[in-house]
Amino acid sequence: MRSDERFMDMRFGFSGRIATLGTVVAAGVAMIFSPSAASAHHAFAAEFDANKPVHFADATVTKVELINPHSWIHVDVKQPDGTVENWAIEAGSPNILLRRGITKNTLKVGQKIVVDGYQSKDGSHRANGRDLTLLNGQHLFLGSSGDQAPYEVARPGVDVK
Repeated sequence: MRSDERFMDMRFGFSGRIATLGTVVAAGVAMIFSPSAASAHHAFAAEFDANKPVHFADATVTKVELINPHSWIHVDVKQPDGTVENWAIEAGSPNILLRRGITKNTLKVGQKIVVDGYQSKDGSHRANGRDLTLLNGQHLFLGSSGDQAPYEVARPGVDVK
């Protein structure tokens, strides 16, 4: 190799490392300072109150949103005074729900369901869903991360003897 070729090889090799390092640093800074779906994710206790359980024995599905990071099931709930309140029930991601047996065909608008969960801390008509029961008796876990929520898979020696 001639000396001018070695010089060019060293020069571009060194420049390539600096460019790569600069790209990594710029990407890291962009991730830190940009809003992202990851920053929108939250812990159960940040938004929901484990001491405010909700039980809707006769909820009617009005809308289903299977979106990331959390799916939403909107239901109408008839109150004792005859008024109807629309509630948004937070559930796991579409992938989590699919693994638990909930597909886009499981819930339809107008369908009656039973929902158990925990109300939002701000008192709005939002809840973190824990369990969903269909009229045929099928019991499904929605993905709550509350203290009282069951584990997705039973733990040998803990949940199963």
